[in-house]
Amino acid sequence: MSSIDSEQALLKLKEGNERFVSKKCIHPNQSAERQAEVVKGQHPFAAILGCSDSRVPPEILFDQGVGDLFIIRVAGNILSEEILGTIEYAAEHLGIPLVLVLGHQKCGAVQAAVRGGEVPGKIQRLVEALQPALAKAKSLSGDLVENTVRANVERVVDLLKKSNPIMTELIHAGKIKVVGGYYSLETGRVTVL
Repeated sequence: MSSIDSEQALLKLKEGNERFVSKKCIHPNQSAERQAEVVKGQHPFAAILGCSDSRVPPEILFDQGVGDLFIIRVAGNILSEEILGTIEYAAEHLGIPLVLVLGHQKCGAVQAAVRGGEVPGKIQRLVEALQPALAKAKSLSGDLVENTVRANVERVVDLLKKSNPIMTELIHAGKIKVVGGYYSLETGRVTVL
């Protein structure tokens, strides 16, 4: 169980991202002592559902270390039953107080969904999962890809908040908070949506 609440967890992420943006990372919890400590068990303070994109590594952009974050990465930061089960595990068994759904600038999965047409193999499943966000983004002014990224984050946050019974019960009990974020590849900054 984490020893901090959701607001403190979000503040730790924001402070870590500020260190990353300002190039003043402290690389916490990356020592041999920390490695030995986490052998006994894990107590991450946040779960992050992020994209698999190699340019968006959560531990680095939030300046965190071993055992600090419970990371789930999948192209387009989409939500499937398996991913939901993974988040529920972090919430129920690890007691994490915060889930951050993290989208990012120039997401390739979102670009594929926006382009449309046929895509090979199981990539089609990713594109299909992004269709509700794309449909919403088409009604907005501005860049369709970036609007779809944000709409997808909002959709996944909403789905998590409505997931019965585990997530809804923990949210109503004030034990967990679910928020969305957007990462700028250009600046390195994460904005909470």
